[in-house]
Amino acid sequence: MSQRTATLIGLIAIMMWSLLALLTVANGKIPAFQLAAMTFAVGGFVGMLTWIGRPEAMRALRQPAVAWVVGVGGLFGYHALYFLALRFAPPAEAGLLNYLWPLLIVLFSAFLPGERLATHHVIGAALGLIGTALLFVGNGASFAASQLPGLAAAFVAAFVWAIYSVLSRRLKAVPTDAVAGFCLATALLAGVAHAAIEPTIWPEDAIQWLAVAALGIGPVGAAFYAWDIGMKRGDIRVLGAASYATPLLSTAFLILAGYARPSAAIALAALLIAGGGLVAAKDMFLARRR
Repeated sequence: MSQRTATLIGLIAIMMWSLLALLTVANGKIPAFQLAAMTFAVGGFVGMLTWIGRPEAMRALRQPAVAWVVGVGGLFGYHALYFLALRFAPPAEAGLLNYLWPLLIVLFSAFLPGERLATHHVIGAALGLIGTALLFVGNGASFAASQLPGLAAAFVAAFVWAIYSVLSRRLKAVPTDAVAGFCLATALLAGVAHAAIEPTIWPEDAIQWLAVAALGIGPVGAAFYAWDIGMKRGDIRVLGAASYATPLLSTAFLILAGYARPSAAIALAALLIAGGGLVAAKDMFLARRR
């Protein structure tokens, strides 16, 4: 698989994650950890379905302890912190801090063997960060001292996801099939957390059940497999900068569904984020022209 193909597959994960907010809104009032347990279970089984006709794929679960710590720690650790952030801080502020992870991925990639961080990668990531900040501020982000625990959780979550993503590159020998096991283990841990601190609320109708299933198949399922391929074989710097498109596309889908309204701030954020992604991906476009 070429680096360009793997990068494009990684971009598919970003597209799927942009549907996360819309599908979450559509699933009703299911508690956060219960929803994580349900959707990660679906996501794990989605991966296992790809093993049909490939019985050797099950051997992918036989990985060293460090691979399981990174895989499960990244998936569960990030989502646990993010859910904690949403519990103690409003979504706009939590989202703004959480979306430091694309910039962190670009910066952390400089520590990977064979990777080189160029000026245009940093500029592209910075433009994306500015656009994302404008997107959240335009939607009414503010700060209060009582939000500090949630904001801290969102900040740490950004580092957890960036470290997980970059370490996936270092664990290149771990096949993507192993992500199915990481998802199922995350579902189990989320189920334990749900049983300890949350009430159980099941979907009320077929639409909510379909939203849960769609979450598990896409943003909390196939997206992680696509992201794993992108991180291990694609251009990690381009994917890091392109990840800023997620909140923008998410907002666009919410507008189309009637859950949000268009504004000048969103339009300007779109220009900054798209421009930043193009700047960061300059090498990929030049290579294609050559």
